[in-house]
Amino acid sequence: MDLRERIETLPAEPGVYLFKNVRGRILYVGKAKCLRQRVRSYFHAGGDGRYQIPRLVERITDVDVVLTPTVKDALLLENELIKRHHPPFNVRLRDDKQYLALRLDPRERWPRLTGVRRFRSEGAEYFGPYTSSQSMREALSNLRRIFPLRSCSDVVLRDYARRGRPCIEHEMGRCAAPCVERIDEARYRELVDGTRLFLQGRSDDLAHELRERMAAAAEEERFEDAANLRDRLAAVERTVERQQIVAPRALDRDVFGVARRGGDVEVQLLHVREGRVVGAESFEMRDVPLDDGELLSSFLGQYYAPEQARRLPGEVLAPVPIEDDGALEALLRDRAERRVRLRAPRRGHAHELVVMAERNASLALARRLDARESVAAALEELRDRLGLARLPHRIECYDVSNLNGVLPVASRVVFEDGRPVKGDFRRYRIRDAVGGDDLGCLREVFARRLARVASEPLPDLLMVDGGKGQVAVAAAALRDAGLSADLVGLAKQRDVLAPSPRVKRSGGLKAERIFVAGRKDPVLLGASSRGLLQLQRIRDESHRFAIEFQRELRRRVGMTSILEELPGIGPRKRRALLRELGSLRAVREASPEELLRVAGISGRDAAMIHAFFRPEADGARAGTDADSAGQGEPAEHR
Repeated sequence: MDLRERIETLPAEPGVYLFKNVRGRILYVGKAKCLRQRVRSYFHAGGDGRYQIPRLVERITDVDVVLTPTVKDALLLENELIKRHHPPFNVRLRDDKQYLALRLDPRERWPRLTGVRRFRSEGAEYFGPYTSSQSMREALSNLRRIFPLRSCSDVVLRDYARRGRPCIEHEMGRCAAPCVERIDEARYRELVDGTRLFLQGRSDDLAHELRERMAAAAEEERFEDAANLRDRLAAVERTVERQQIVAPRALDRDVFGVARRGGDVEVQLLHVREGRVVGAESFEMRDVPLDDGELLSSFLGQYYAPEQARRLPGEVLAPVPIEDDGALEALLRDRAERRVRLRAPRRGHAHELVVMAERNASLALARRLDARESVAAALEELRDRLGLARLPHRIECYDVSNLNGVLPVASRVVFEDGRPVKGDFRRYRIRDAVGGDDLGCLREVFARRLARVASEPLPDLLMVDGGKGQVAVAAAALRDAGLSADLVGLAKQRDVLAPSPRVKRSGGLKAERIFVAGRKDPVLLGASSRGLLQLQRIRDESHRFAIEFQRELRRRVGMTSILEELPGIGPRKRRALLRELGSLRAVREASPEELLRVAGISGRDAAMIHAFFRPEADGARAGTDADSAGQGEPAEHR
């Protein structure tokens, strides 16, 4: 029985269907009220009008179905199968990573906000989601200026309590310093309550509460408290002023818009709380074989996952009727434990909100496509100017880092068509090479990478942070493994004379030079070169990734053992540091001048200790190329 004949035998009942290719891989998972009718529609004579359907259908060789009692059950099963199998033609959110959220645990004596990816049912409260760590950090930074909750861990809190003085966060007005009892529990709880109202979008309730407390404090002649509340109220009102009022009633809604161009799809989500737009998210997709109603049905089932259903508002607006909206409403109601209404408004303020979301989706899609064209031009420039064998769609970049020979590490970052493939990032802890031998470390890392070439094919372009020395080591590793690949190194030149009298000559400019394996002279691209900017972005990401790994290792092995590993810091100096400065944290935060005041610590010791705990302060040496030695000096990065 061929595929079309089998389709005609499918039951006319609700369930889930799975399209597979010749190797048995699941290409697409869908749900249907009537399985036979839905699956048949993909193969109907004349074809489906959707752009992606032919690309999907030409790969289908088999179809499986799973019957379910109701369409609601089919929705649940569809979401579970998408998470489990990651079909390439399905809507998937952020490669199935959890979204970031802010966690607040009111059971703690001194609650704090922390960023998390997983939601747990243990009594804590979660606010979000945030689609990037940057947006979450910005939200935290703004919040701490208004509601200065502690940001430190319990261990650090106890450390400062023993020391008897608060950290710099308190001096900057971003922490109320509960560690040294600069605030009592009752007033700290008021900060927690204000934080909760702010994150819930209940700005009017928050402003009303702050005004009442300010008036009460003034009446009781607690003028300092009243002034603090006045400043907090002003900060809240300034924030609210920046949020456009878009609805005449103080409603909570999530508003979706969809934009398409060819196989590219953009979904825009506006979070409206109390009638104001308080946040927006954008989701990009490609080659999704669904119309807008089907797409949003699948999307909402995943976005409002059970562990994140608390973020559901009372109403969700869409530009088109959502497929099986009754079943989806029932599913969301069960998850949120309250009614959630799905609507596709055609007039009034609700419709205007949807139009706004669709315009934002169109703008985001246009920006994405423009960025794609820019990356394509950058890759073509790199191929032509560097003489590469092919377009470098996939680039791997390696960076070696050590801090005065201690804890040497390396990183690998991978970019495809200008975008990071974070699932392919790798971190290397150096096993055999001597810590201060950067070239030996790179040699070890390349040997370990090339040993896995059977399961991890080489990219279009290999890149190292550094100059001739680093490129030579990587090229030798390729030759020893009997492999060949395009290979470049990116390094700063130390002293390039300033091209204009108007440019200060303090140290000169640091021009980027690209060293290509097999070529004697480096390639210089203009500062505005798209290709150079692309390489710089990749190199900078490898630096960042390396720094984070090194910091993690320092935390993992413990600061005491790190002090023991530092050359020249013996037991007597360690005891002097801890006795004079009071704690390991104080040693880490001390300036070189403070370290020098410790008996027995020399200028060299102070500089080394400070550089170890503050590697970013020495970042100016990143990726330089020493002309005299022909070898790069990788910065002290992760």
